[in-house]
Amino acid sequence: MPWEFSEKNKEKAKEILSHYPSNYKQSAVIPLLDLAQQQHGGWLPVSAMNAVAKVIEVAPIRVYEVATFYSMFNRAKVGKYHLLVCGTTPCMIRGSRDIEDALLKHLGVKRNEVTKDGMFSVGEMECMGSCVNAPMIAVADYSNGSEGYTYNYYEDLTPERVVEIVEMFRKGEIPPVGTQNKKRIMSGPEDGNTSLLSDPKPPPCRDLNAC
Repeated sequence: MPWEFSEKNKEKAKEILSHYPSNYKQSAVIPLLDLAQQQHGGWLPVSAMNAVAKVIEVAPIRVYEVATFYSMFNRAKVGKYHLLVCGTTPCMIRGSRDIEDALLKHLGVKRNEVTKDGMFSVGEMECMGSCVNAPMIAVADYSNGSEGYTYNYYEDLTPERVVEIVEMFRKGEIPPVGTQNKKRIMSGPEDGNTSLLSDPKPPPCRDLNAC
C-alpha cells in the first residue's frame, strides 16, 4: 500500500535534509525513519521505509538495514502508549522484572503485544542511561501523532507506581516525569548530600589570581 509523508512532515523532512550535504542525503536516514514512525502511530511498515529510501535516493535495502538494526524502530504495531522496560543489569538488580510483570498482568498482555483497545503495549529496551534511578521505563506517546509525540523517562519505580502511571495515561492525564521517589531531587540521594556540600574550588589553571 502506498505511503507518503504528510504535508507538514514533508516540510519537516526538508528541514532535516538541510542539515546534511546534498550528496550525503543518506545520512538523514535515522531522523527520517523516526519521523515516519511518529506519523504512522509508532511503527514502520515496509511502505514507509520505501518512502524514506525515495527521499534520500538510496536502494530500499539500505533503509531496511537501519530499521532492522536499531531497536528504537518498531516493525509491528504498538500501542498509543508504548511502554519500554529497561532490561539492563542495574535495573534488573533493582527489580525491573517485577515492573514488567506488573505491567503485563495489569494490561493482560504478553511482551510486544498490544492491548485490545490499542492503548498500550509493553516492550524491553536496553540501557537508558539513568542507572542511578533504577528501575525505570521509557514511554513513547504516539496518541497525538507526530505533532504531539513525546518520549519520557519514569524512574525509581515500584510495581504499584507503574500501574498508577498507566492509569493516568488511560485517563488522559500526564504523569510527572523523572524520579517517582518523592524523597529524591532528580538523581540526588534520598536524605540529601553527604559530600560536595560546598562549591568545589576551581583548578589552579582556571584561577587567574593563582597564576
